[in-house]
Amino acid sequence: MSRRSMSPRGLRRAMNCWPPYLFAGVRVVHLAEDWSSARVRLRLRRFNANYVGTQFGGSLFSMSDPFWMLLVMNRLGREYIVWDKAGEIDFVSPGRGDVFADFKLTEERLEEILEATADGGKALPWFENDVVAADGTVVARVRKQLYVRRKRRDGQRAGAD
Repeated sequence: MSRRSMSPRGLRRAMNCWPPYLFAGVRVVHLAEDWSSARVRLRLRRFNANYVGTQFGGSLFSMSDPFWMLLVMNRLGREYIVWDKAGEIDFVSPGRGDVFADFKLTEERLEEILEATADGGKALPWFENDVVAADGTVVARVRKQLYVRRKRRDGQRAGAD
């Protein structure tokens, strides 16, 4: 089974066994059956804490890294190319315990992307989400930019990307 044809449940299980997530303490808690949302938890453990005993910044970014791309890619289907293009993280407060990130892909955002790529051009949408502690305190703000374009058909002339 290719990764693009994996069910949300299968992908969630695979990601939870994937060594970079498994050993970093990242757990995909939820991946919606319609690919509209995801929830991820990062447990604070001795082996993933930074020098001062709080959440390691690389793990905070890693827990947020693939989800916008995965949600958009699977919602749009095989006719679209979806890649991560850029990412930013702003550390707001120390993560002193488990932290969570929620991703919700709305129909409106999907429609914006479809509209922007309808003529064969690319879209470069930005997505944002917070990483929060169990009490709701914002630990980090993450921004990800995607590259999205409808795949070209054979014989179709490539435009400038």
